[in-house]
Amino acid sequence: MHNKFKVSKLLMDMVEIQGSGDPFLSNFNVRFRDLEEKNKLLKDRLLLIGQNLIETKEKTAEDILEIKRELEVIKKNMERLVSFLETASEEFSKFARKEDLEILSRQARMFQPLFSRKKDLKKLKV
Repeated sequence: MHNKFKVSKLLMDMVEIQGSGDPFLSNFNVRFRDLEEKNKLLKDRLLLIGQNLIETKEKTAEDILEIKRELEVIKKNMERLVSFLETASEEFSKFARKEDLEILSRQARMFQPLFSRKKDLKKLKV
């Protein structure tokens, strides 16, 4: 870029020396300055785009890192939930089922007359 500036400066000097009154040369001079200005604007825009790209990349990297942290927390919570469900499932198998309780209740009613209190036995003797 530095060399291009030297070349453009030399061209500008040559144009001014060769004929400052020539309309062709003055038109060339104006066009050349316009092109330099456009080049400068494009360079500035490119720098802004590059800066925005770097900022966007950094923000995206931060967002990805945060998502990874949240994912790890979710995994740990899921592992704890699965462990709790396995423990609860094992405990539920130890409980009596409703049908089992009904059968035991019927059997207890069948043997109920066999169990009596001393008071009831005294009444029967008299």
